[in-house]
Amino acid sequence: MDSIISTFHIDWKIIIAQGVNFGIVFVVLYIYALKPLSKLMKERGDKIQKGIDDAKVNAQVLEKTNKEYEEVLNKARKEANDIFQNGKKDAEKKKAEMLEQARLEVANLIEGGKKTLEAEKIKMVADAKGEIVSLVVKTAEKILGGKDSSYEAKAIKELNNL
Repeated sequence: MDSIISTFHIDWKIIIAQGVNFGIVFVVLYIYALKPLSKLMKERGDKIQKGIDDAKVNAQVLEKTNKEYEEVLNKARKEANDIFQNGKKDAEKKKAEMLEQARLEVANLIEGGKKTLEAEKIKMVADAKGEIVSLVVKTAEKILGGKDSSYEAKAIKELNNL
């Protein structure tokens, strides 16, 4: 073993001094570097864990909000559909009422037109009778050669009674 020590120039005093130096450097590094680093790492780990927990809570809140949003959206769609259907029914009802009113007005117009035509027809027939009577009287006067007013009045009266 002496040969190894002399070959590698190992001195026990230096090894012990280096061991003591290593212990002092280790203690100094532990106090001034490792403790603050571990404290910083623990704080950082706590922040990360808090961030993960917050993200989970936010994900739950987001999921709940999305469900509520979908429910509200479905409800709004249903209400809009109901309103549309009610409006459509009201429009159909109004359309039917307007068509019925238009039919009644057309029927009234046709009936009024028929009455007007009937009155015109009666007036035309009466006018035609008067013209015919007048022509017959004039023809009879020419044939008879004289004018008899009583005959004319009787003829008009009889023709009007027809």
